[in-house]
Amino acid sequence: MRTGVATPRLPSALILPAAMLARRFPIRLGKRSRPLLRLFGVRGENAYVDLDDQLDAHFGFFRVRTPVTNIASWRIEGPWLWITAIGVRTGLRHRDVTFGGSHRGGVRVDFKERVPFGLLRIPALYVTVEDLEGFAAALAEHGIAGEDARKRQID
Repeated sequence: MRTGVATPRLPSALILPAAMLARRFPIRLGKRSRPLLRLFGVRGENAYVDLDDQLDAHFGFFRVRTPVTNIASWRIEGPWLWITAIGVRTGLRHRDVTFGGSHRGGVRVDFKERVPFGLLRIPALYVTVEDLEGFAAALAEHGIAGEDARKRQID
């Protein structure tokens, strides 16, 4: 007679590849930026990007969500001037949106088809995640090409 607890076996159809497991990437929130970010409803617990078969970015009162299959490419950029990087921003020229908690750098995610954001349909989203390289690597694991185009790297 066997002792111990039986471990149920999952059908192989229910086992997901590692690239499909959800990973959370917190958005970096600079100490001096936090008071301003509160105007957007941003706190540590609601500023992140979840990545599995969807990219699901949360930043205070705001959210952008699209299937990973809609992501065309990524690009690590920055650092930027503080005044041009912080908050929820939209570019007038390209209509991209930024979820910016820090000026240290971010990842631009370009979409194949525009994604709804309020009344807009945006072609790209910038997110200033804590782990720029880790987020880029997770996108690359999904077969999405990109590049690191930073001017200089800041620790």
